[in-house]
Amino acid sequence: MNPLQFVTVKNKNMRDIKLFESKKVRSQWSEEDQKWYFSIVDVVAILTDSPDARNYWKVLKHRLTKEGNESVTNCNQLKMQSADGKFYKTDVGDVEQLLRLIQSIPSPKAEPFKQWLREARNEVAKVPSWIEGKRFVLFNHGL
Repeated sequence: MNPLQFVTVKNKNMRDIKLFESKKVRSQWSEEDQKWYFSIVDVVAILTDSPDARNYWKVLKHRLTKEGNESVTNCNQLKMQSADGKFYKTDVGDVEQLLRLIQSIPSPKAEPFKQWLREARNEVAKVPSWIEGKRFVLFNHGL
């Protein structure tokens, strides 16, 4: 499988897990906004390989807030399932917010991840409006 291909896997709690280079990115589709929201901590973990991505995000968020960065100010929170199986409010961003945020994280994975996010945005545009609920699962069959 192409590591940059946007793949959705439904889990039993009707939340979505996206895969980037076999690493999980928790996500949720907003029917109201018609876009994907992704866990920022998961994205930070992928880009930094930090042993404590949550703390990395906390420090980065504080720094960006002090600088007046609007992507942090406009950051939403959604309940997402954590590793312990419980649901907690998690900072999330849509594709555009994450593309801006990635610019603040020095990483050799930044460009491949940006490409992956753009693919995520393009997948929404490819969904025919007649598909009920506009929710679907992508596997390697090129929908």
